[in-house]
Amino acid sequence: MNAGVRARSMARRLALQALYQLQLNELPLKEMHKQYAADPEAERADRTYFRELLKGIAGSRPALDQTIALYSEIAPAELDPVEHAALWLGLYELQHCQQLPFRVVLSEAVQLARQFGATDGHKFVNAVLDRAARELRSAEYGEPR
Repeated sequence: MNAGVRARSMARRLALQALYQLQLNELPLKEMHKQYAADPEAERADRTYFRELLKGIAGSRPALDQTIALYSEIAPAELDPVEHAALWLGLYELQHCQQLPFRVVLSEAVQLARQFGATDGHKFVNAVLDRAARELRSAEYGEPR
């Protein structure tokens, strides 16, 4: 894995943690960004991408929750905070980061859910994002590997 890919993965990890916190204790976005940017792990993260993810996702949570509701049998308000944050992240990247292959988006979100979520939460995240990718990235989804 090259340094740019690792830096993006670390940005996603920090974003997941910030989005988790946002659900439990909402802080102003500027304060939250400052807190996570000061984290020693942030040295290895793509800070610009982290800021883009945090700002973009935090500002579009209601729309992302509407999208989750389309593809999930569990209402967004009932989701585990880690899986909820991973779905926000994955859906945001599917919708707004077209340069990223959908398989990368799913893989990264599932890995974060596996690492930080409940025992089988990653399977749920994978299923929901796979359903979403089938529609949101239909042309790419149908391409042979």
